[in-house]
Amino acid sequence: MAWMLWPQALIPLGLMALMAWFYSFMHRNVNVVDSLWSLFFLAAALTYVGLSPGTRAGVLLILVALWALRLAIHLARRNHGKSEDRRYQAIRRNNSPGFEWKSLYIVFGLQAVLAWLISLPLLVAATSSAPWNAMDGVGIALVLAGFAIEAVADWQLTRFRTSPENRNRVLDYGLWAWSRHPNYFGEACLWWGFGLMGVAAGSAWCLVAPMLMTGLLLKVSGVNLLEKDIAERRPAYREYLLNTSAFIPWPPRQRNASGRGGQ
Repeated sequence: MAWMLWPQALIPLGLMALMAWFYSFMHRNVNVVDSLWSLFFLAAALTYVGLSPGTRAGVLLILVALWALRLAIHLARRNHGKSEDRRYQAIRRNNSPGFEWKSLYIVFGLQAVLAWLISLPLLVAATSSAPWNAMDGVGIALVLAGFAIEAVADWQLTRFRTSPENRNRVLDYGLWAWSRHPNYFGEACLWWGFGLMGVAAGSAWCLVAPMLMTGLLLKVSGVNLLEKDIAERRPAYREYLLNTSAFIPWPPRQRNASGRGGQ
């Protein structure tokens, strides 16, 4: 039954992608897709719960909404009034002329499909009538831990960036002293938590979703992409690269006297 509901989530996701693309077309700026990313999952979860609510539906929906709304609001505030992110500027250059039209499937359509694929554990956990078990507890704990890590990391980075004295400096304290991308690590933890809830609901295939999300965060849109040329743009980042774990939090190898470096 649950698998028959999976394709139906493509309808709201497709409509959301289309509306966001039209907005970006009018403003010549695709930054809006960042804020839309987490909302794709909330729309998918609402679809699954609305069509066939199971024993975990209420808890799952609260967890997804908590994460999705916080992240969407955070990214919307961060990008408000700013020019198009350099990642999208590069995609625009590589796909011009006609990027405004191509972005419908290169950017918005692709993210909608990826969100649909990764929403698999949400489908299983939301619609299953299997009884609660210990694995649910582990999954929920991991979701909450990942949410907290991501939220704190985003808060620390926002505070750091809003201080003029930190211009061209490196954030290497707080969670960022232990990981160069604690926000991405938190998101990975969150999705492994959802994956475990899917396993608890009866489907080991759900672990494919956190595997895919972790791969994206590490190799595609996350760590590798952001660090591709950052050491060239911010020379002090080279020392940070040597001293700090890329993803999994780990004690820094060494610290300077102040505990802070330059970016």
